[in-house]
Amino acid sequence: MTAAAPSAARPQPRPRADFAVFRPITTRWMDNDVYGHVNNVVYYSWFDTAVNATLIERGALDPLHGEVIGLVVQTQCHYFEPLAFPQAVEAGVRVAHVGRSSVRYEVGIFAAGAPHSAAHGHFVHVYVDRASRRPVVALPPALRLVLESLQ
Repeated sequence: MTAAAPSAARPQPRPRADFAVFRPITTRWMDNDVYGHVNNVVYYSWFDTAVNATLIERGALDPLHGEVIGLVVQTQCHYFEPLAFPQAVEAGVRVAHVGRSSVRYEVGIFAAGAPHSAAHGHFVHVYVDRASRRPVVALPPALRLVLESLQ
């Protein structure tokens, strides 16, 4: 009896060139777990920080007063090499897909200066009306412009 072939290729680290912008991340003592490396849940926090800080800095998102907010509806991360405090880290961001009311962001987490990701993954934001929490009919023009620059 032969083993079935895998349905998809095993994920591999991604090069820096795959990402549009980078943000330095400061690791903290509390990021390490009992195994001596950054705990997996911290990577998702870095994803959120990298994407939302980029959108805020570029004037595409007002998390406190904007009429439109992004809710995470899907996320995934692949890990390749451990990172640990006090290591310097960089998060690369790119937009992989822009829909009517949703966006798929891809984020690579790199040891500072490393050519390939120590981890990478994605999350999908659905942009909704802040009050009703219903998906917007169309992404706001300022947001769409920034998203296009990150593709």
